[in-house]
Amino acid sequence: MAQPGGSRPVTVSDVQQLVRRKDEIEAQIKACYELLESQKGVGMNEPLVDAEGFPRDDIDLYQVRTARHNIICLQNDHKALMKQVEEALHQLHAREKEKHARDEAEALAEAMSQNQSLPQAFAKVNAVTPGSPASISGLQVDDEIVEFGSVNVYNFQSLQNIATVVQHSEGRPLSVTVIRGGKKVHVGLTPKRWAGKGLLG
Repeated sequence: MAQPGGSRPVTVSDVQQLVRRKDEIEAQIKACYELLESQKGVGMNEPLVDAEGFPRDDIDLYQVRTARHNIICLQNDHKALMKQVEEALHQLHAREKEKHARDEAEALAEAMSQNQSLPQAFAKVNAVTPGSPASISGLQVDDEIVEFGSVNVYNFQSLQNIATVVQHSEGRPLSVTVIRGGKKVHVGLTPKRWAGKGLLG
């Protein structure tokens, strides 16, 4: 397995592998301590000689020495491993942070370019009567009108401009462009007489 800090980026499975190894070492340390406990409770520092300086005969000296030695080695391994786990986690988090920042920057750039590409509206639909030509064409309340036939933000002066276009286009489809929910939408609208007032509703 590549060490953290090697040429290959650290993966989640690398970290999981390190954590499994750490758990194994901890289990081995525990087993060694249990062995010391079984030997009349000698820990890491109790003397292995009696009052007269002779090796104690009530415990298995070889087992105790081996267990103590193993504990020291395993604790060193454990320490080194914990450092590796920490480094690996740092690398993973740093990569996540980088990716998150990149995604945010991309989303922002996309939103900016969309805003720039949206044309300016000159009027807003505040009512659409059900059953009217406007309603049938799919025009919706809060649609912002960008183009209405030949009328756009550059030549629009008043709603009279739209009324004039509507009167001249009775029975003929008009191209209407609106901004709806931040997107440009084209609506085909045919002004005509209906049960209500006007040619649009």
